[in-house]
Amino acid sequence: MSEAVLSEQIGYLIARTNKLLELDLESRLKPNGLSVDHFRVLRCLDRTGPIPMRELAKNVLVEPANLTKIVDRMTAQGLVIRLPDEKDRRRVLVTLAPAGKEKSDQLKDIEREHETYVLDMLGLEEAEPIRTLLSDL
Repeated sequence: MSEAVLSEQIGYLIARTNKLLELDLESRLKPNGLSVDHFRVLRCLDRTGPIPMRELAKNVLVEPANLTKIVDRMTAQGLVIRLPDEKDRRRVLVTLAPAGKEKSDQLKDIEREHETYVLDMLGLEEAEPIRTLLSDL
């Protein structure tokens, strides 16, 4: 196998595609005053309910130390609430505040529009084959 030029390497192409997708999502979220990280936290918590910080960090693709700062900002904005974990008092759970639930509901259309953009950009009519491929990695 010959050595591929950087711009032809699969890892590079995936990273470039991710960058393009994040730029699209950022532009859709900007009018709502939200970052991609805030969007991911809101939508994740809407699906999971209260979860530990470490699990939330994993789900939203953020380092735990960075998630603490994100959750601090979102708490100050009234979007999320920290709760003690009744099963393990050493852990802290994060959940949506009422304003966060309302904001998350408003983001569902943006989420759908962005998913449609992704499929169109990739030239796919159906998401399942690529979703399965990427999930299996």
